[in-house]
Amino acid sequence: MNNDYVILTDSSCDLPAELAAELGLVVLPLTLTMGGKEYANYLDGREIGFWEFYQRMRSGEVAVTAAANVESYLSLAEPILREGKDLLILAFSSGLSSTCQNAMLAAEELSEKYPERKVLVVDTLCASMGQGLLVYLAAQQKAAGKTVEEVRDWAEETKNRLCHWFTVDDLMFLKRGGRISTATALVGTALGIKPILQVDSTGHLVNTGKARGRQAALAALVDRMAETAVDPQDQVVFISHGDCLDDAKTVEKLVKQRFKTKKVIISYVGPVIGAHSGPGTLALFYLGQQR
Repeated sequence: MNNDYVILTDSSCDLPAELAAELGLVVLPLTLTMGGKEYANYLDGREIGFWEFYQRMRSGEVAVTAAANVESYLSLAEPILREGKDLLILAFSSGLSSTCQNAMLAAEELSEKYPERKVLVVDTLCASMGQGLLVYLAAQQKAAGKTVEEVRDWAEETKNRLCHWFTVDDLMFLKRGGRISTATALVGTALGIKPILQVDSTGHLVNTGKARGRQAALAALVDRMAETAVDPQDQVVFISHGDCLDDAKTVEKLVKQRFKTKKVIISYVGPVIGAHSGPGTLALFYLGQQR
């Protein structure tokens, strides 16, 4: 079988940089502007560190993010195609960004220029380490010898089983992004209400519930996993956090105690996602029957 292809994703996957390198991924950094300066969101934080980013947000700075454009895909993809390798692009949810649409436009252009090569795109309908988990599992499919078409088909079949549950600590960041109203944010903050959110099967962010207080919200994420996960003891579970590692470790402990899950990978919510969710975001990702 031909296994001569590369998996390309973007930095909204929020994978640890070392893991992405180990998997042989090519990762396109998305960009953000903060304090009048543009930064590329590399997984290793080389242009803006994760702790620094969240400290600046806590001090009141605002970050504005931008989708990956067609040109950035072309510049990263062409050297791969010229080497005689095919390409599988696993892109950030079309429900949250135009990144995937631009990946598809780039793929059309590349397919015309390199007709002997395969350039396939999957709209993951995922975000943060939900996207990261799908990419991680796809890389394992590739390592097992699956062809580029087979991994593409696997990703299309699997993406709507990739469950995303998360909560935020500060409702004002969701208000700023238009996810909730000012009144809801103010009342929720006053009452200590924490939302329970998910990325749904269309790749959009939706509010599905609420909890009174932070610890109840963290427990609610694990409750959602109990309701929807398939064979959680045999899965690799991902947790991402907006500079709240202790809370991530609390959720990890709950997951391992409740489901006997052997492997949990924790990483930061990167600046591109964190710009919209804010410090204190905590998210849980795993495979279920459906989202």
